[in-house]
Amino acid sequence: MSKDGPALVTKRAAHQDKAKALVADIASKLAPRAGSFIVTLYGDVVEPRGLPLWMGNIIDICGLAGISETLVRTAVSRLVASGRLVGDRQGRRSYYHLTDEARLEFAHAARILFEPTDASGWRLIWSPGEAVSALEKLGFVKLGGSWLIGPAKDDLDDRLAQAGAVIFVAEPLSASDRLIQLVAAEWKCAEWEEAYASFLTLFAPLEAIRIAGQDLSDMHCLQLRLFLVHAYRLAALRDPHLPVEALPPAWSGAKARALFAALYDWLSPGADRHAATLQSVEGLLPEQTEIVSRRRQTLRGV
Repeated sequence: MSKDGPALVTKRAAHQDKAKALVADIASKLAPRAGSFIVTLYGDVVEPRGLPLWMGNIIDICGLAGISETLVRTAVSRLVASGRLVGDRQGRRSYYHLTDEARLEFAHAARILFEPTDASGWRLIWSPGEAVSALEKLGFVKLGGSWLIGPAKDDLDDRLAQAGAVIFVAEPLSASDRLIQLVAAEWKCAEWEEAYASFLTLFAPLEAIRIAGQDLSDMHCLQLRLFLVHAYRLAALRDPHLPVEALPPAWSGAKARALFAALYDWLSPGADRHAATLQSVEGLLPEQTEIVSRRRQTLRGV
């Protein structure tokens, strides 16, 4: 052993202690609910690998987030009952995978998280009453009667037309500051700003570790990436992702997206190695798949 060997070992141990403390701190501040965190686990780790996951691994991973086995089992049962998970028993072990309906939902969420695109315009829509609630979830706001306005989004026009909506392409003619006033009055920008600002504050210590080039264990990488995805998902999936020119100055959403992309890319090598220690019905999960690789490549362009 070289003379600096013990010093290096001590340094690495200090890094791991710091990582462990950070994991505990983020877990306590996030306080994730069992069902929601299991959804994060499947969206980030399981679904991109296309294989079911052993219940024991679900329990262990949730346990590191401060979620008890009892809560995990209850949450899994509810996800099965709601048609989002399906169980497969092999001997004494149970493995769970997403239903086809849940896969469509997860694919939509994954596009928002891992393939982000800015809205390129606006849509003015006349819609039957039964579609209004769904449109509001997509970021539209009611103007009165059956009329709504919201951001133009990829593949949305066809879906709206199939639902019976009449779609108009809208373009603001007023100055950008008046557009910002309109958005502030009709959309809940303050709530999204607060969510993104909280995300930035929560993960600032992890960004400091990344910049310092400190080592993390593979297990810590996976834990922290799950926390990262969970916290960002809760903010990004509520954000209607309005055109950039309509957002207030110094919008935290752009900063949060950049931080998410940088940290996700940095944590992924170790996180994916640890994911390959998790058990599926066919053996261990693969470390890499086409979807796993494409997510990192796409985020590098953010």
